[in-house]
Amino acid sequence: MQRTHLSLAIGMVIGLAFAMPALAQKSGGTPQDDGKPIHAKQLDQVTVTARKREETLQDVPIAVSAFTAQSLEKQNVQNLSDLQGKVPSLQIYAARGSNTTLTAYIRGVGQADPTWGFDPGVGIYLDDVYLARPQGAVLDVFDVSRIEVLRGPQGTLYGKNTIGGAIKYVSSPLPVKTEGSAEVTAGTHGEKDVKASLGGASTDQVWRGRIAYASGHNDGFGKDVLTGSRNGNKNTNAARATVGFFPSNQFNMQLSVDGVRDNSNPRGAKMLTVNKLDPAYQPLASDFDTRSGFAQVNHTKLYGTALTMNWIASPNWSLKSVTAVRGSYTDTNIDFDTLPEKIADVNAVYSDHQFSQELQANYDAGGILHGVFGAYYFDGSANGHIHNIFLGSPPYSTLGLSQYGGTGGSMGTKSYAGYGDFTWDISPAWSLDVGLRYTHETKTALIRNFGYSDATFTTPIATLANFSGSHATNNVSPKVSLDWSMSDQVKLYASYSEGFHSGGYNIRANCVAIPSSCRPIDDEKVQSFELGSKMAFFDGALMMNTAAFRNVYSNIQLSVFSSYTLPNGSQGFFGDFTNAGKGHIDGLEEEFAWKPTENWTFSGNFAYLHTKYTQYMSGGVNVADKQRFTNAPKWSGGLSLENTTPLSNGGSVTARVNYTYQTMVYPETTLSPLIAQPAYGLWNAGVIWQINQPWSLSLQGTNLANKSYRTTGYNVGALGIYTGFYGAPRMVTLSAKYKF
Repeated sequence: MQRTHLSLAIGMVIGLAFAMPALAQKSGGTPQDDGKPIHAKQLDQVTVTARKREETLQDVPIAVSAFTAQSLEKQNVQNLSDLQGKVPSLQIYAARGSNTTLTAYIRGVGQADPTWGFDPGVGIYLDDVYLARPQGAVLDVFDVSRIEVLRGPQGTLYGKNTIGGAIKYVSSPLPVKTEGSAEVTAGTHGEKDVKASLGGASTDQVWRGRIAYASGHNDGFGKDVLTGSRNGNKNTNAARATVGFFPSNQFNMQLSVDGVRDNSNPRGAKMLTVNKLDPAYQPLASDFDTRSGFAQVNHTKLYGTALTMNWIASPNWSLKSVTAVRGSYTDTNIDFDTLPEKIADVNAVYSDHQFSQELQANYDAGGILHGVFGAYYFDGSANGHIHNIFLGSPPYSTLGLSQYGGTGGSMGTKSYAGYGDFTWDISPAWSLDVGLRYTHETKTALIRNFGYSDATFTTPIATLANFSGSHATNNVSPKVSLDWSMSDQVKLYASYSEGFHSGGYNIRANCVAIPSSCRPIDDEKVQSFELGSKMAFFDGALMMNTAAFRNVYSNIQLSVFSSYTLPNGSQGFFGDFTNAGKGHIDGLEEEFAWKPTENWTFSGNFAYLHTKYTQYMSGGVNVADKQRFTNAPKWSGGLSLENTTPLSNGGSVTARVNYTYQTMVYPETTLSPLIAQPAYGLWNAGVIWQINQPWSLSLQGTNLANKSYRTTGYNVGALGIYTGFYGAPRMVTLSAKYKF
């Protein structure tokens, strides 16, 4: 904590060092003596809806990062995982062997298990609709207005499963005239992408619509050396269509349909050490090559429909309704060992369906009180089956040591919530924000886990779990925030908020060996205490946003190993999932952007996290001192330098160089030193030539130093498996875009 306090002190001192002269010049300076460099220009203001009402980024007293469509293009953000290094305390990447299944952690809080029994810890929202499952959630960035990343628990306004934070993807608004764009991209590793959109409106602008499409393909970064099949060759297609009815300025309704289809092959994992059960194979030199004997299957479909209605009922009240239906389907093969033999080969099939309804009422009479009321309903079901083959090849199959296990069932969720969040402007300088959300949730589970006689998975020979259960919880998530506008340039705030992460049941339960594994899992909870500042100096040429926080984390859902005695007297081990932990997370975050002249912008972010378990029960023993939080590097951040040079024909050339860095991170719960990723940094750069109004060319490079780094991996020590999944190598792309 000493380093945290020191970092906080440094951040506050730096900020106030800018604030004091600004205050002095406001009270005593002449109108012309504004301290602004002659060639400086204001940074663009960004509007966000983090509190479900429109506010500028610098006015909202919470920790939020926002990216406009223009900034996303300049920073080469092609999908949500490209936000890595651009947002403080965010760890975001494609889950293990997938291209489009999302793993996201904010401030050390998230969930890495994508199976149907476990909910994400960071909420993903597409145009105000919650995406309940991570499959397909590495959304391609196209037809976008902005992306907002809310850091810390968002339990009051966003509800369950935003215990780490929320990521909001906001689509482009419907146009009032004909407009569109087309973009083609080619690059290394066979990169071939297409993005296009077209929108327009009727003559009276009552009817409006837009369609958008994105297609991404490449050859992957490695191959199966036995078959020649490409590993992780990107093959994704996404589309979105929206039609709107705007009969008056007081009412409109918009119907949208979207879908994603991912037919990529699984990403290849690197074997990190010789497998003791198959020692004939040495690790390959490539980070991306494999020698798999398992068919390459990794298919995901994501689809959704939403109806949004907005009504300005009076000058003081506006109402909003969001009705949505969504679903997904995934079929994937996972070769844990990456070898021709079947040491651990798994086929997993997931599917889900959800219906949600949200009603909002915003109040703003232009006085001292304004805010939002809301009601929310969610009805979802997720199900699947997993077929496991362990030691399915000779000599183990010849000796009768093969094991065939099946995990199957479903998880149903019904959730009702009501919330309110209001701001009282006590005075021109002081505001108090108070919010509360009540949630009642019921989870209904069917768990069917069997041992089978062979790889056909048709004849059960052992029952590990075969039961149904229902578990109901009630949660109240409050929030209170006090902010002080110290001046027009400086806002300080202090806040307290809570959030919760849904419990449920362990879909891998083994009721015979570990009866406690069949009991319900309680909700996780986070209590967050935060101090922050929003500062803008030199007429908006310099922006500095700071947040210091302490999160108290309880009922942490953890995978822990429990031992039991097998019928032959030997010891068996079972990976239980239960509320085993308590801990706290202390942190400091900083975001800044400085535009010293018309052409130059220097921006960046950094985060410091100090995480500690105070309880981690495994086998009845508290092993907290030996445990570490996953996906929570102590230090992380990024710096970016950008120059824009106007051209005589009205075009421009924008050049950018970017560096991101993070210290050691443990991406999985066993804390294997083989899988842990030491500190590393990545260099990225880009040049965008705006030739004229419709045409532009963009040359982009990522990981220019071709750094080898792991994002996650598998540790199944009992089967000799230690594998790592690696981030993309050096990529260079050239894009041509026409916009009208």
